[in-house]
Amino acid sequence: MSDETQSVEPARTVRLDRHLVRALAHPMRNRILGLLRVYGPQTATTLAGRLGVNTGATSYHLRQLADAGLVVEDDSRGNARDRWWKSAHQGTEFNAAELLDQEPELALGFLHGVGQTYAENIFGFIDAMQTMPDDWRDASMLSDYFFHLRADQLEAMMREVMAVLEKYKTPDLTAPLPEGAEQVTVQIQAFPRETR
Repeated sequence: MSDETQSVEPARTVRLDRHLVRALAHPMRNRILGLLRVYGPQTATTLAGRLGVNTGATSYHLRQLADAGLVVEDDSRGNARDRWWKSAHQGTEFNAAELLDQEPELALGFLHGVGQTYAENIFGFIDAMQTMPDDWRDASMLSDYFFHLRADQLEAMMREVMAVLEKYKTPDLTAPLPEGAEQVTVQIQAFPRETR
């Protein structure tokens, strides 16, 4: 079964291979790509401000992502001094086992970056809970569940969960929010635990 950071129509999704995972193995590039997907086109300066780094660093990583075909210049914005960048795809899918077989060290670097991003998202939510409106705080969930399953049962469960998420998916995360809506993240991690 493939791991997916977001499921969208195939033309808007890139499937990671050993070459693309090289570009995303650096955590900064993974974060830049995520910011472009969530907030839409940005400049290296804007990204640097969001990430707390210098513009030279974001410019370098944007060029690496562009060389890999993961970001493209947004020709509808900016000028010669002010280059805007956007994600070339809205989502990424990958097969973790396949990547680990092909490029173990790079795949581990990429997967650690994904895990770090998920952890930062959770901590950001926890920090915001105190000032969050009651309806959003009540609707949100921070929980885990434990099961005794075979691999085929876990795969079946994840297919069912993904079908539910498909029902509610937003085709373009950079589109304006409908009235009363907020951008919501649903993070899923399902894996066997060490029991001994």
